[in-house]
Formats: sequence, structure tokens, C-alpha cells
Amino acid sequence: MTELGLPKQILACLFDLDGVITRTAVVHAAAWKRTFDDFLRDRDGEGFRPFDKDHDYAEYVDGLQRADGVRTFLSSRDIEIPEGTPDDPPDRVTVHGLGNRKNELLLDMIRTDGVEAYDGTLRYVEAVRARGLRTAVVSSSANCRDILRSVGAEDLFDVRIDGVVAAERRLPGKPRPDTFLAAAHYLGTDPSAAAVFEDALAGMDAGRSGHFGYVVGVDRVGQGDALRDHGADIVVQDLSELTEEA
Repeated sequence: MTELGLPKQILACLFDLDGVITRTAVVHAAAWKRTFDDFLRDRDGEGFRPFDKDHDYAEYVDGLQRADGVRTFLSSRDIEIPEGTPDDPPDRVTVHGLGNRKNELLLDMIRTDGVEAYDGTLRYVEAVRARGLRTAVVSSSANCRDILRSVGAEDLFDVRIDGVVAAERRLPGKPRPDTFLAAAHYLGTDPSAAAVFEDALAGMDAGRSGHFGYVVGVDRVGQGDALRDHGADIVVQDLSELTEEA
């Protein structure tokens, strides 16, 4: 292992955004809960079974592109609704409409409360770059660039593959490895020489199926065992632990 806590062959580091770089995973979970609870209440009445912002979020929507998250969660409840189009308004009961409603709520919460970065991650990324490794941010979020700018971290990454880029290039989202593979490609690095840093189970699956050289699970919510089961080579609660253990 190097002093960065990584195997010696690693030349590039690919970081997820929400839950790894920024403290926005909890905001995403809250926005999904409001979106799905409103939908389920209108559909089933007051006896509806609410969205669980711990289990349902981690199992069905965390790390996925918005429309995929809607499809996956509703499928878990045996619910089908029309697909709609990406331009659907947030009050339309379609897959894309619900996704747009969630994004509207998320942006309202971010504007009201702001965004915080994980200081341990920022210090780790700076250490990675100081030692000559290249860096990318890989996120399903269409708001990735704005969030990075808000915490002064945009310049820490050589490549950004986010929800906007994925849509433009028609890259399937996590748990498929395509967005991570695209980041490695644009960094000029073979996947076997790249490390993936993720807090979502879907991200672990992407790291494993993409045959990346090292997969770091970041456990912010007490799901270390699940991260390992989904392919993490190591699990830490904060990236500062990697330099402490190296």
C-alpha cells in the first residue's frame, strides 16, 4: 500500500459526490421521502406505507439516476406508472414527473440550508493530487457542477462525469459501470489502475463489475457489511482513515 492507503498500481481516483465528497446524501433521502410519500398518500390514502429514508433509500434509489430511482422503488411496491418524458412538470404522475419533483425539492433544500463538504475527503483529494494521481468525480446528479462550485471543489477534479454528461453521452447509470469507465477513459487510465470511492451499494456494484483496481466503501450510515458484500475492498467511515492506516 502507498501512503494514500491504495495499492501501488493505482494511478487515478474516481469519487462519487453525494455522501463521499459532500453531505448531500441525507438531503437526497429527505427529498425522495417527501416525493414518494406524497405520491403514495394520494394513491393509497392515509393507510399508505411510507418511504423509509434509511432502508428504501439505500436499497432502491441511492446512487441511481433519478428516473432509475423512481422505477426501482415503485417496482419494489409493485406499482407501475407511465414513463412520461424528461420535460414532464413535477406535478405529473409519471416516472419523469416524480423524478423532477424530487429534484425541485432537493434544490429548494439546498438553497435554504446550503451544502457542506466532508473535510476529510477534500484533504484526501488534495493529497492524491499532490502525489501526481489524477482525479474524477462520478455522480448520477445533474446538479454536480453547481454543488462542487458551492463548496469550492470544482478545480480538484480533472474530469466530471455526472447526470448531465451521462444523458448527453447516453451512458447507463450505476449499478452499471459505464460512468466510472468513462471517467477512467478520459483520464487515460485503465480501470485496473483506478480506484473507486463510493458510499452507495449501486456504486459498489459498479466498481466490482467494472473490474477496477480498488474499491473503497465509505460508510456514513452504518452499512459497512453491505458495502463489503457488494464489492468493497475496504470500508472506512472517512477518507482520512486511509492516510492514517497507510
